[in-house]
Amino acid sequence: MTETRHAHLNRLLSIMARLRDPQTGCEWDRAQNFATIAPYTIEEAYEVADAIDREDLDALRDELGDLLLQVVFHSRMAEEDGHFAFPDVAASIADKLEARHPHIFGDDTSGESQTDRWEKLKAQERAAKGADSAIDGVAMSLPALMRAEKLQKRAARVGFDWPDPSGAADKVREEMEELAEASGDHKLEEAGDLLFAAVNLVRLSGIAPEEALRAANAKFERRFRAMERMSAEEGRNFRDLGLDAQESYWQKVKASERLKST
Repeated sequence: MTETRHAHLNRLLSIMARLRDPQTGCEWDRAQNFATIAPYTIEEAYEVADAIDREDLDALRDELGDLLLQVVFHSRMAEEDGHFAFPDVAASIADKLEARHPHIFGDDTSGESQTDRWEKLKAQERAAKGADSAIDGVAMSLPALMRAEKLQKRAARVGFDWPDPSGAADKVREEMEELAEASGDHKLEEAGDLLFAAVNLVRLSGIAPEEALRAANAKFERRFRAMERMSAEEGRNFRDLGLDAQESYWQKVKASERLKST
């Protein structure tokens, strides 16, 4: 079984090498670079998450394959430039996992929790790379919502955080007022401050902001589609209705969901 798995991986690496061959490879694959492939890498990661949300394991297998292709693609381009190859990528993460689990692979008997140990080791790794700020290393390419949460968590580790959600709630109200009063270019700044404060409040309430917003998106999509179906069943085109009529369908859908949940 292990040999078969190695054969599949070697086959994948060989396919990528052939696709990137300067003379006989695929024109599209040869033309790519790290920057042009990066958006596909991000997209594939989200498609993995989507398959997990849908609990579709067949799709998850396929999407993980697509994500693996991204790793192979980047590794092949780096190998062509003489930087590193796929085995180096695998060795790097293997070394990191062993270093971050000294209680499993080493002789650590400190008794620290895994979370504390993990964060301390990651901080040491960042320091070894020249980081001098608690918020160094938070990737700029992260989605803004996720990056806001990570920045806040890093700041919290050095004590810069609200002691409880009430302070964050007050800040949200303050930012709402400032956005309402803002004009011109200041509106963008105040809108960002409001969203950042909202992330803080949700985080301090013990909820992952990204997870919460994804759930809200899914709920809105479900209800909006239900409104469209409901109005169509009554022979009405939803887009032609006034806001009051559309709102009435929204309330009907919510009421229907409440009945189903009881």
